[in-house]
Amino acid sequence: MPAINVNPTRQELTRLKTRLKTSIRGHKLLKDKRDELMKQFMDVVRENRALRKKVEDGLMRAHGSFTVASALMSSEMLEQSLLYPKQSVELDMTFQNIMSVNVPVYEFRTKSDDAGEIYPYGFANTSGELDGAVDALSGVFQDMLKLAEIEKTSQLLAEEIEKTRRRVNALEYVKIPQMEEAIKYITMKLDENERSNTIRLMKVKDMLLKEAIEERRDEDARAVRTFGSSGEAPQQV
Repeated sequence: MPAINVNPTRQELTRLKTRLKTSIRGHKLLKDKRDELMKQFMDVVRENRALRKKVEDGLMRAHGSFTVASALMSSEMLEQSLLYPKQSVELDMTFQNIMSVNVPVYEFRTKSDDAGEIYPYGFANTSGELDGAVDALSGVFQDMLKLAEIEKTSQLLAEEIEKTRRRVNALEYVKIPQMEEAIKYITMKLDENERSNTIRLMKVKDMLLKEAIEERRDEDARAVRTFGSSGEAPQQV
């Protein structure tokens, strides 16, 4: 018996064959999608690895500059220098479709194009190391934003790869074998029914033939008795 309940009819056989053909085609498409997703995912992972190293190096430089600046300046002066920022930023988020996966795309814009607006203080009472720290943070900020975008993309792609892999495995190891087994079962049942009908027809034919022979014998026997009792021989034609 197959793993799924089916009626052994020709209509059900046709329906299952159609479903099997569609499932095989869908399985191929899903495998192609999975392979392409894996390719995209590996590209994103390589980009993520390189960008993360760049961001970590930039943060280390900025942290080192801030450490030196905090040693050269008083904490009150350092806090006062960074208390009121002059530059403001805007962040827009759109989506990009990668193999039916909507991944975020961040766009970073500053209010002013003047590069000097990143320094919210005068240069007379501050250390040059503080300038270097602010400049390093300003440079690494866009890389950090890009890193966040890439990491979210890799997470979404990994989830889609896992879902696609489960669907491929379900079709390959469960659905398609079940339908093939059901088709084989229905085909065997139909063949068995056809053989049974053939045997039944042959038996009916034999029975009719026997009845015809018996009737012919009975007719011949009645004719012999009739002519025998009258004493006349049967007329030759």
